[in-house]
Amino acid sequence: MKSFNIFFKVFLCFSIFSFIFSNVSLCFSNFPYSWTINDDIESVNDDIGKEIVQNDNFLNLESQSAILIEQTTGQILYNHNIHEKLYPASVTKVMSILLFMENISTGKISLTDNVPCSENAASMGGSQIWLDPRETLTVDEMLKAICVNSANDCVVAMAEFIAGSEEGFVQLMNDKAKELGMKDTCFKNCHGLDEEGHFTSAYDISLMSKELLNKYPDITKYTTIWMDSLRDGKSQLSNTNKLIKYYKGATGLKTGSTSLALYNLSASATRDNLSLIAVIMKAPSTKLRFGEAQKLLDYGFNKFSFKSFGNKDDVIKEINVSKGVKKNISVVLESSSGALIEKGNENKISQCINLPNNVEAPISKGQKLGEVSFSVDGKILNTANLIASESIDKLTMFSMAKNILILWFNLIRS
Repeated sequence: MKSFNIFFKVFLCFSIFSFIFSNVSLCFSNFPYSWTINDDIESVNDDIGKEIVQNDNFLNLESQSAILIEQTTGQILYNHNIHEKLYPASVTKVMSILLFMENISTGKISLTDNVPCSENAASMGGSQIWLDPRETLTVDEMLKAICVNSANDCVVAMAEFIAGSEEGFVQLMNDKAKELGMKDTCFKNCHGLDEEGHFTSAYDISLMSKELLNKYPDITKYTTIWMDSLRDGKSQLSNTNKLIKYYKGATGLKTGSTSLALYNLSASATRDNLSLIAVIMKAPSTKLRFGEAQKLLDYGFNKFSFKSFGNKDDVIKEINVSKGVKKNISVVLESSSGALIEKGNENKISQCINLPNNVEAPISKGQKLGEVSFSVDGKILNTANLIASESIDKLTMFSMAKNILILWFNLIRS
């Protein structure tokens, strides 16, 4: 046994010296490597976010304007006068709620903060919960009243709480609209009561609805409430969006109606990992706005499906590393990837991975190393970045010495 241990240690020493000489030569070599690029695959999918269905209102909607989009990508599945500028009514509050959630996420306000009610807020007409200037409600209670009951007094109180005045808050709304690319929109107030110059479009409503639902999914804790109460049960709340109770998978979002706007709705729903947003503007009746929103959602769920290609940090491939302290690295998806496809095409999806045969150290965690694209019949559905799962330092005399010391230490311990 003693002779075996001696032989083993001699063999290990030989291995260590072999490691030294092989890596010294590697440090001073300069072997080039090449990327394998598929010229037939574009690095950017120009169709993402654009209309995949052109139509002429083939569903025969009676509403003045309508749009159906896939929530994650924003792809337009149905459009009808989508850029016509119309009165939004209380669908305006989608933008107000978006800014409320943004302030919560940044820590400027919290759900437990007490919000006072000004005389201005208490004087709002339309839908309200009759706030009293002497009372306060928490941000959580305000959100519930706004999302469920469309309370104008509460949305003004929140606007003043955040920006100091409704006018200041409306400026924030218009700034956000510009940031989101809402070119058909001009806000004059935060509640949606008819006012000259206060307008938006079905397309712009879909943009702000998508932003709210994608960035702050917790909002559905409020928008899916059917009935609730405030003030220790003294104030009853009932959701103005009837789809919440009757439509499978409904997640929100906001109704609106005035004498000039007629009946508007931004309706969202999710089924089998497919999330859709249907916007109806200037429907002749409240029954029609819900019926036509349902017609749009049904059309989307019946015709399309959402195919997931992988989740963030999923390992796609292992590749070699040259001149590094490690010999290989895992390449992972930078973000979750998927695409909207027409039903029946699920088995036609092909994948093309564009990666180098090897990469040279140093490598930083998160560094882009390649791309993977997914297509059906040659048409790219989506392209995702492939990134390094970890950092790998370049092999140096110091790092080799460190490795040798570790090997010697382990040898001695044995």
